[in-house]
Amino acid sequence: MNTLGIRAKPCSVIIAVYDTDKALIVNVEDIKIPKALPTPEALKYIRNSILDILREFKIEKAGLRVVESNSQTLKIRRIEIEGVIQEAFASSMLLAYFCGQISTITPKLNMKRADFKLYIDGAKVYDEVENWNTHSKEEKEAIFTALGAVHA
Repeated sequence: MNTLGIRAKPCSVIIAVYDTDKALIVNVEDIKIPKALPTPEALKYIRNSILDILREFKIEKAGLRVVESNSQTLKIRRIEIEGVIQEAFASSMLLAYFCGQISTITPKLNMKRADFKLYIDGAKVYDEVENWNTHSKEEKEAIFTALGAVHA
């Protein structure tokens, strides 16, 4: 089974695909939104890209890392993108999906909430994923979300 983890940014969406049979991250990718697109077309672009990824990788379960409710820098564009991704999940043939903050993801990983930030910041190495510290913070969040989607 393949799972998908997503972490949105205001100008792109980072995806991670996890193959549960091989216990391996098979793809980490940053889908950049073309700057020339106005907001409605940018959101449509993201929706279509996510649906294509779900089909291409035969994703059965997925997760979306959403913005924390106490975030100091609330980006409206990121929230719009997260909404479109949730709609794409609901419109797809996924068996299950979840949308959550750190407090939702960490129990799915059987991880202490405090450890999440240590792994993301690189203070701790997550041994289950090869080359953990070569990934950006957002890529690590997408990877954790993909791993958590196993238990969606």
